[in-house]
Amino acid sequence: MNQPTATTLSRRRLLACAAAAAMGSVVAPSVGGAPADSKGRWFKIGICEWMLGKNSPASFDVAKEIGVDGVQLNMGSLANDMHLRKPDVQKAYRDAAQRTGLEISSIAVAEMNNIPLKSDKRAEPWLFDSIDVAKALDVKVILLAFFGNDDLRGDAAGTDHVVELLRQAAPKAEKVGAILGIESWLNAEQHMDIIDRVGSPAVQVYYDLGNSHLRGYDIYREIRWLGRKNICEFHAKDHEFLFGKGKVDFEEVRRAMDDIGFSGWIQIEGQAPLGMMESFRYDRAYLKKVFPASVS
Repeated sequence: MNQPTATTLSRRRLLACAAAAAMGSVVAPSVGGAPADSKGRWFKIGICEWMLGKNSPASFDVAKEIGVDGVQLNMGSLANDMHLRKPDVQKAYRDAAQRTGLEISSIAVAEMNNIPLKSDKRAEPWLFDSIDVAKALDVKVILLAFFGNDDLRGDAAGTDHVVELLRQAAPKAEKVGAILGIESWLNAEQHMDIIDRVGSPAVQVYYDLGNSHLRGYDIYREIRWLGRKNICEFHAKDHEFLFGKGKVDFEEVRRAMDDIGFSGWIQIEGQAPLGMMESFRYDRAYLKKVFPASVS
């Protein structure tokens, strides 16, 4: 990604960068360390439901065996009528979370990859309904997927339509304290263009480490450039590699998170070269070392 210039930055980004420079905030503490203003920061490690071979409350039993703190749920599919919208399904998931002692960490509207929000009216109700689901399940972050058929790259008209829909949905999200997180192939500047155009704190970036690294973006600089106010949550991914053995430097990711004061969920969405259970247990243990439960 090209280094942002004054002409590409919004007024908000210019003010944020100026404030950071004045405070001398871009410092790289060692892994395990943190800036002085990090009191109360925390990390939790979750896993995406679709990585567990389940699309049901049974995903919590598998997640419990892996040892994560919670599960990121998929809102559903066209085939099951986006089942997480149904009160009985919500109750079943809440009961499973309580039974296993895990949390529902966030939700994702993954079906938008197939039924694109940018161009298919069938997806539009899902955007607004996802906010109701988040409220019912008492979660904050809603991942909106923009891959496959919903890819925004090079699609100005599709992006314009998404911006308009996000403008309509943002007040509802703000009212219940939910965040609509954009996960896509776009770079940091392109994400910020959407965020600035919508103009709501309820629209942020859902940052996928592996996808952005695969696209050739400098993920460590992007995290610092976007800042805490514009990143709601992370997917931990290094494609075919176990974490710490591939191309993503998770310790440098931690330093970047420390620099911006990020606190929140990191969801495992990696591959499983050793098989599902062994791979995800390894990834969970690795992430727990780099991203401990509390940062003092």
